Amino acid sequence: MTAAQARIQVHGAFLGVERSLTGRRWRARDADLGMVEALRRRFALPEIAARLLAARGVGLDQAEAFLAPTLRTHFPDPSSFADMDEAARVIEDAIVSARPCAVLADYDVDGGSSAAQLVRYFRARGRELKIYVPDRMKEGYGPSALAFERLREQGVELVITVDCGAAAEGPLKAAADLGLDVIVLDHHLMAGPPPKATAVVNPNRLDCKSGQGHLTAAGVVLVTLAAVNREARRRGSIGSNNLPDLMQLLDLAAIGTVCDVAPLTGFNRAIVAQGLKVLRNRKNLGLAALAENAGRKDHATVYDFGFILGPRINAGGRVGDASLATRLLSTEDREEARELAATLEALNQERRAREAEMLADAETEALAEAEKRSVVIVGSPRWHPGVIGIAAGRLKDRLMKPTIVLGGVSEHEPAKGSGRSTPGVNLGAAVAQAKAEGLLINGGGHAAAAGLTVEWDKVAALKNFLSDVLADELAAAAGEARALSVDAAGAVGAIDLQLIDAVDRIGPYGQGHPEPVFALADVRVCYAKLVKEEHVRFTLEDARGARVGGIAFRAMKSPIGEALLKREGTFHAAVRLKRNEWNGSSRAEIEIVDLAAAG
Repeated sequence: MTAAQARIQVHGAFLGVERSLTGRRWRARDADLGMVEALRRRFALPEIAARLLAARGVGLDQAEAFLAPTLRTHFPDPSSFADMDEAARVIEDAIVSARPCAVLADYDVDGGSSAAQLVRYFRARGRELKIYVPDRMKEGYGPSALAFERLREQGVELVITVDCGAAAEGPLKAAADLGLDVIVLDHHLMAGPPPKATAVVNPNRLDCKSGQGHLTAAGVVLVTLAAVNREARRRGSIGSNNLPDLMQLLDLAAIGTVCDVAPLTGFNRAIVAQGLKVLRNRKNLGLAALAENAGRKDHATVYDFGFILGPRINAGGRVGDASLATRLLSTEDREEARELAATLEALNQERRAREAEMLADAETEALAEAEKRSVVIVGSPRWHPGVIGIAAGRLKDRLMKPTIVLGGVSEHEPAKGSGRSTPGVNLGAAVAQAKAEGLLINGGGHAAAAGLTVEWDKVAALKNFLSDVLADELAAAAGEARALSVDAAGAVGAIDLQLIDAVDRIGPYGQGHPEPVFALADVRVCYAKLVKEEHVRFTLEDARGARVGGIAFRAMKSPIGEALLKREGTFHAAVRLKRNEWNGSSRAEIEIVDLAAAG
């Protein structure tokens, strides 16, 4: 694709698309051509790779670290985190003295991968770490007085909470009353001072100077273990000349980072880039077994983390045993890994069935809500709390509005809610405000996602409150939410493995470093077929007769799917490039992002 092709813009909208089939306006992701040429020459990059870098604001000074992100370059000083030195001291004391310890983890991928890092580290130091993951249905999110009581009864003296605890003021007070020491390793937004605990390590503490607020819990745990290693060396602890190699935990830190949708910039980018290399070594038996079950044995990409392995790891916390994720990711028994992976595979199938049923019920209500409010909140006591987060994400993508989905056990029990937000709208902060106003039993999160517990009779008030609180942010971000940034336009015949290799040069892609979107002008659909009841496989052809195949995921009921299956008219297609590897061969394909009528 040439620079000329990359700059096709008509009347301010890319290819003149003011409103696509999904209601989006296409816009060019502009790049300074002088910077493109400078990057191309200095780093011997293909023109398209240099353009993609420049369009994402990566200049000559940052390009080397961006193209080859290393932990040495990006790893933060652990002592820059509030309470980190105290946390490292207490953990090292516990390891040296064989003090009974436990990890209390959230039930998602970030929580499971965080806990697994700790379990593996303790085991490598000759200590066992008890695992406690609250039951989603019976105990809800995060630590509770009941959880701490159970751990104390088992003889535990130190509890490390991961991916939870930063807002657990009441439970932490109960832990202190029981004589338990608690270290909190979290990353969720905090609106006030930290709760009382032995240490609260959270880059989103108001008094934390680390500048690492974009980290997930998995990243925070990785830094904490580096601090513990440093403390062990400082003391000269037994075995301090042969401490665990934290690089072998990078696959766990990486999958937590990707699945919690953290921006892939700076330290996070280094974690994921290096973590993918560790994943390819297949030393983590749980991840290897999971990948094999999913038919991705020889793959190691961000896509694998986010869309193949992540949902399966999450399945235990959603519809099964919440501890399965941590057990799978920390096991060193090959047979146990196979059994756990098989269990999670089955649970993931159950999760998909429940999700499909819920979405079918929720869509009509959500569409009606979207007509009335800028923040969509839908729910039912019949909806399983384990799949509401996925449903919220799906509905958010369709409606292009912040969306919260509520589920529960019955109308007599409080609702559990999970929300997903659009760009520029901080849903986590708004949910924290709702809690402060007394509308919620519990709630919090970060900009892109939030969780909450609310009485059913307060849902109407919550809808009004969030719509009012977020009104200004929503108005300012309305254009951003409906915009689709396109990197370049080109011909169908230009899509090949060489182009994909060039684009891959500046990966990995993810939140904060989006996968490139290319536009194919004036194409028609010459083949389309529904696959697996919800996806559409297709072939596009341009005016020169060049063809490319691909897939539109979950498109069956969408305007895109309907247009593809009708096979009528000419379109502009916004696509991502994909490498299809099967039976030892590779070919270039595309994934449809958006469609617009041409002409």
